[in-house]
Amino acid sequence: MQRVALYTGSFDPVTNGHVDVIRAASRLCDKLVVAIGVHPGKAPLFTAQERAAMIQQVCAADAEAHHCELSVVTFSGLAVEAAREVGADIIIRGLRDSTDLDYEMSMAGMNGVMAPEVQTVFLPAGLNVRHITATLVRQIALMGGDVSAFAPPLVVEALRSKARK
Repeated sequence: MQRVALYTGSFDPVTNGHVDVIRAASRLCDKLVVAIGVHPGKAPLFTAQERAAMIQQVCAADAEAHHCELSVVTFSGLAVEAAREVGADIIIRGLRDSTDLDYEMSMAGMNGVMAPEVQTVFLPAGLNVRHITATLVRQIALMGGDVSAFAPPLVVEALRSKARK
C-alpha cells in the first residue's frame, strides 16, 4: 500500500523551515503532496503558481533522493478534505516550539474527529531552522534585509525581485 502524506501551509514564501519539514516527510512516505492554502480574503506576496514552482524547484531533488514522489497542489477548504481528495492517509505538521504544539494538538484532535482515517504526524523542526517563520522572512525581505540564512537561494532572489517593485 502506498503511503501518501499531505503537508499544508501558505508557503508565502517557502523557507528553509518548510524545506526541512518536506525533507523529513519525504523519508516517511511514498508520495508527499504539498498543499498550498489559497483563501480569497488573503493577499499573499507570491501567487499560488509562483509558490508551487518554488517548492518544486527547491524540493523535488531531495524527495526523489528519498524515493518519494513530490507534487504540489492548491486547496481552499479544510485540510482533511484536501487529504481525502489526494488520497492521503497522513497529514504532516511541522513543530517549531510549544506554541505550535498546543495549536497543532487542537487541530489534530479536530481533524481526527472529522477524518479518523487520516493520521496527523508531527515533525520537529531542526535546531537550525526552528526560529524561521515565513511572515518574518517576508517582512525582513520587503524592508531590504538579507534573508539568505532563512530561505533557499531561489526564494531569496524572488523576494529581492518583489522588494524592488
